[in-house]
Amino acid sequence: MLVEQPRTVAGGATRLRDPRTLAVVAVAAVLALLIGLQVMAAIMGFDGPLSSLARDFVGTPKSMSVPWAGFVLALVGISTRRRVISLAAAIGIDAVWVALRLIDGKAVSFGNGPTIVLAALGLVALVRWRGRERTDALKAVALGALLVLATKVGDVWLHLTSAVRPTVLDEYVLLADHALGDPSWVVGRVLDVLGPEVYAVLHWVYIELPVAAIAVAVWQLRKVVPTGQWPSHYLVRTFLVLGLVGPLFYVLFPVVGPMFAFGADGHGFEVGSFWPAALPPIDSNPSALPFDEVTPRNCMPSMHTAWALALFLHTRRDVDGSRAPIWLRWGGAFWLAATVTATLGFGYHYGVDLIAGAVLCLTVDSALRAPERGWDAFRLRLVGFGTAVFAGLLLSYRYLAVPMAEYPVAAGAIVIGLLAAVAIAFHHTWFAAAPEPAIERIPAT
Repeated sequence: MLVEQPRTVAGGATRLRDPRTLAVVAVAAVLALLIGLQVMAAIMGFDGPLSSLARDFVGTPKSMSVPWAGFVLALVGISTRRRVISLAAAIGIDAVWVALRLIDGKAVSFGNGPTIVLAALGLVALVRWRGRERTDALKAVALGALLVLATKVGDVWLHLTSAVRPTVLDEYVLLADHALGDPSWVVGRVLDVLGPEVYAVLHWVYIELPVAAIAVAVWQLRKVVPTGQWPSHYLVRTFLVLGLVGPLFYVLFPVVGPMFAFGADGHGFEVGSFWPAALPPIDSNPSALPFDEVTPRNCMPSMHTAWALALFLHTRRDVDGSRAPIWLRWGGAFWLAATVTATLGFGYHYGVDLIAGAVLCLTVDSALRAPERGWDAFRLRLVGFGTAVFAGLLLSYRYLAVPMAEYPVAAGAIVIGLLAAVAIAFHHTWFAAAPEPAIERIPAT
């Protein structure tokens, strides 16, 4: 009996590492999460992920771009002929739904077609296809579906942040932001001068970040079908992990942003109508502010900055280590610059939020990049250093906000210096020399 026990344990471990077992466990975990959030949302009186997903199939989708983004991502795993057929089907179904809405006198909206065809692709691949064809298709469909589901879960989480955190820490963050020269107020005034055209472009860039990410991901995964090889690391992995980790801090460090806490959109809970025309006076005794139950506490860290920086990083090189084409590199740089400008200029974030988001991105991407390299000393040091800097920044914003406002030059130099140190370490580890081609081989069966 003592001899047989290790075999059982080893066999169980082997079964747990089996891709099919892991897939079943992952699907069960996602379903449990969605059901749990749906029940919670129903109890608390707001829209849940399953009801929102149902409308993507047979109602009015909440987003017109996210279903299409997820669908386009799924197309990287199927042949060109099937892509054309799937795309034509999605467009045709969407056209029918648009026509029905117009006949019913409702507003034009898109998204039913790609959602329906995405689900159909997964079902057909699971039931009818075999071998590498099936594996590639199911993996791509799973990525597209995860992108869509992540937005549904994120919407619920934003509701929960305002429900479970009745007060916000904006007074502390405002003081800490003096160390960076109050960039939200500066950029907000600049955008007021530049006018509505610039605002419209920046707003489009801000809300369509998932579309830009999918464009980069499709480029990274363009060789999956002809080669049968998946890159070991690509943008979608970083996006999803950032979306899982970052929003946890919304509850730990609730902040609503300058346009709400110090502007005209505070629904009566704002300190005053300051943003962006004038800075509030420095309060040496900051406190948590009571706030409404509607505005999400989604500032700290700035996830738009984290995601835009991830997009920028993944437009520097191809997955094989070669330099990316110039149009992609310039596109990634533009999207990062425009996103940072929008987050500040629209009053959604303080400057210190952006610093925290950038450090989080560099840390998460360091944990995921080049998995074939393993957890060597370089990765351990970089991830540990990034984690320590991120934690130190948040603790400083909360407990050293007054000294940061009183000594802004020194505090600002330290904050920017810490970000620069993490960025330099990241570049030295991952970009100083071209890495070996990294691919995940999928054996044909």
